[in-house]
Amino acid sequence: MRLFNRMPAEVRAAVDPADRVLTYAEGPDGYVIAADRALYLAGTRMPWFHVDRGVWDEEGLTVVTTDGRSHRARLPEPGRVPEAVRERVTASIVVSQYVPLDARGGVRLVARRAEDDRLVWEFVFDSGLDPDDPGLRATAEQALEETRRSFGV
Repeated sequence: MRLFNRMPAEVRAAVDPADRVLTYAEGPDGYVIAADRALYLAGTRMPWFHVDRGVWDEEGLTVVTTDGRSHRARLPEPGRVPEAVRERVTASIVVSQYVPLDARGGVRLVARRAEDDRLVWEFVFDSGLDPDDPGLRATAEQALEETRRSFGV
């Protein structure tokens, strides 16, 4: 009987020395590693504040980043990785505030804590709204300033 579960050398080698491994799982395409400051997926390091969400199905994990890109990892036996992804993504969010902009919809203002402890704000416009519309953008910027004041951030 093994008293200690030793981390494979490949996992240790894949992780930045400043990151602490929380959990990992091996799939056919390699390891998925959840560390305290980032998710490692197919050899790519994704800081938690760049991860918008993780979606699980019976075959594995799909990660959507805040810039809208999607990454897929097959994980037939995910272990505790789903719990760690959920917890770390949730922990990175400091503020999430929905603000109606006009009759067509609104914007979600999201502040995430970056690795260097600064807040990174993003606008998530409702579908059907053009994020490049100067009028909507100006209204969203004004809403952001009001949200920052009300939350003190």
